Amino acid sequence: MQTNNLTLQGKVALVTGGAQRIGAVIVRALHAEGMSIALTYRNSRTAAEALRDELNMQRPRSVHLFQCDLLVIKLLPRLVERVMTAFGRLDALVNNASTFYPTAIGSITEAVWDDLIGANLKAPLFLTQAAAPHLAACRGAVVNISDIHGVRPLKQHAVYCAAKAGLIMLTKSLARDLGPEVRVNSVAPGAVLWPERGLDELSRQRILSRTPLRRQGMPEDVARAVVFLLRDAAYTTGDVIYVDGGQLLGP
Repeated sequence: MQTNNLTLQGKVALVTGGAQRIGAVIVRALHAEGMSIALTYRNSRTAAEALRDELNMQRPRSVHLFQCDLLVIKLLPRLVERVMTAFGRLDALVNNASTFYPTAIGSITEAVWDDLIGANLKAPLFLTQAAAPHLAACRGAVVNISDIHGVRPLKQHAVYCAAKAGLIMLTKSLARDLGPEVRVNSVAPGAVLWPERGLDELSRQRILSRTPLRRQGMPEDVARAVVFLLRDAAYTTGDVIYVDGGQLLGP
């Protein structure tokens, strides 16, 4: 009978956008499981350094920072090379970095399209492509952080929704292409963290009133799903876990 190694101890994860918000909670959760972390950030240097120092106090040299603009695709293979130089292996890639803002019809520009599609779809594809040989060598896994609005559109966010829908399909496609050595899955949060702008209190309460659990989720809910997919879900690939309190079931 085949047995699976249900531990992340001693393994290495590359987490994009891991300095703040959900990304930082994912980093802490994986680190608590014994993983070493390659954390990328673009502008959040202070937050990234604080998180690195906090976790390295617990386990020295277990977290390395990599400043990178993921929209510059030619830099992504070099990013993976730097991670391999630092750690010597790569077991998991968590494509968490994201850009979110409204794009009302009539205001959408090509630059807006390039920004939202680039951050939410293009960068995960090309980073996964660069990381794939190293992940395959460790029989590793990819987790893409998508969004329930990749399957249920959000008004005035057409480009963002299209990007996250693409990321969900990319997850399924890559699961076919990279199996059997690499598993690829997605976590799609609902009302877990509110956007930093563009959503007033009345809109928030309206969303929660249509959610069966009638409450906002926590970043830790997303992090637990990521840990499950990397540690426990040895026979799961091409799937999406919706961490939304049942929001997709609502009207």
